Amino acid sequence: MNAIIKFADPQASRLLRFPAHPIAGLAGTSFKHEHFSAILAERPAGGFFEVHAENYMGAGGPSHRALESIRRDYPVSLHGVCMSIGGPQPIDVAHLARFAALVERYEPALVSEHLAWSTHETTYFNDLLPLPYTEATLARVADHIDEVQEAIRRPILLENPSTYVLFRDSTMKETDFIRELARRSGCGLLLDINNVFVSATNHGFSAHDYLSDFPLDRVGEIHLAGHAEQADDENEPLLIDSHDGPVADAVWSLFDIVAGRCGPIPTLVEWDSNIPDWPVLKGEAMAAQAILNRYAQTFAFGSTHAVR
Repeated sequence: MNAIIKFADPQASRLLRFPAHPIAGLAGTSFKHEHFSAILAERPAGGFFEVHAENYMGAGGPSHRALESIRRDYPVSLHGVCMSIGGPQPIDVAHLARFAALVERYEPALVSEHLAWSTHETTYFNDLLPLPYTEATLARVADHIDEVQEAIRRPILLENPSTYVLFRDSTMKETDFIRELARRSGCGLLLDINNVFVSATNHGFSAHDYLSDFPLDRVGEIHLAGHAEQADDENEPLLIDSHDGPVADAVWSLFDIVAGRCGPIPTLVEWDSNIPDWPVLKGEAMAAQAILNRYAQTFAFGSTHAVR
């Protein structure tokens, strides 16, 4: 296919199961079951929650009951981590069918996946692995995105990776690869600013230059997260996209720059291990919301969003 895809509104011809809560201009957090009781007791105003699709691919049980309760009151972003869109082998059709069923079941405001691969034959790796930026890779990934978007009947947002190695075979910059991928497939983009900072530090390029060259007009969601600081075998700085702590000051600064250029795009704070108490995670989201609010009067809601 490899062309701009125009889908009819998938919600227009059927009765919605959940309220169509707006998400424009909001900051949100990862939904963790450890926080469910606190969220129910507090019922925070505004915000949204993001869930990993693979945690909800069973038919029912407590996890679905909790998510249904959250979804009635808040918009939800559905974030896939195991589609292996960047991989050399075909998309797992059974996994894609389960993913599409979740999109239909929860009517998420945003749907996203990663520019990465994580499977080889029947083996699933617990990592999001990088890929060479070549014309052959571009064509294959665009085909995979087409397949996913046809299955869910809507565009997805594709997330830029955090990387620790580069490929000698690459023939284009990551930003050029992502720009052309969005053009060919019609997908939107999820800009993970922590990933930009991690990769820039690990490979010695400028995060500011990367963001200046990134197709910001295609961004429909932003991710922020914490990272771990280590050193490689040559004692050079090595950052790990660990999602196990607060957002770093440098990442907040980059986010402020992006928000100033793009306006209040929905922004998600990820925190997936060493999970803190709810007030701590909520505080990170409130800090993101304060930055979004500062630019809200400058930009009309929705005017910069790639996916509507």
